[in-house]
Amino acid sequence: MVERIGRWMAKNAPKREDLEKSRWMRVFGSRVLHSEFWRFTRRSVPRGVGVGLFVGIFALIPGIQIIGAALASIPFRANIPIAAAMTFLTNPATTPFLLVASIWVGNKLGFHADLASFQALYSGGASLGDWAAWAFSDAAPAVISGLFIIAAVSGVVGWAISRYIWRWWQGRKWRRRGHRRAATEMQG
Repeated sequence: MVERIGRWMAKNAPKREDLEKSRWMRVFGSRVLHSEFWRFTRRSVPRGVGVGLFVGIFALIPGIQIIGAALASIPFRANIPIAAAMTFLTNPATTPFLLVASIWVGNKLGFHADLASFQALYSGGASLGDWAAWAFSDAAPAVISGLFIIAAVSGVVGWAISRYIWRWWQGRKWRRRGHRRAATEMQG
């Protein structure tokens, strides 16, 4: 399954060479296009997972997430395609759950956000102005602090799990290679 995901990513992810030709990438300079951020290594992939999860959960604004993950990957020397892909874990299906969880976490920290008003806005199809008024009320500190904590924990957990999976996958490849060598030596 990991190999299938890797093939899909290799086929569908934007290539560094394609981005070099983009006029939008000239704004960020050649730093983002450095090959270090596009290689899949044992250090850059888990970092990309952690950065992508953190930015994807904390930002929650679709266009900002990918750009933010790409720019946040630079100081952490993380894999940019992985970081950008991890932002897609927050989508219209998961966002309400993240907001409810962030309100709960923020309320546990001592802030005050009314969960009932959030549910009324969500189920009633509130306008953007109603959402903005709710966000700039007492709810903002609870939501922001809750999102930050959830994003930080998710980033660290994602980094640890992906590091473990990367080591398992590499060990599996080395064991297979060793079994093939042993089989060819026995035949020869």
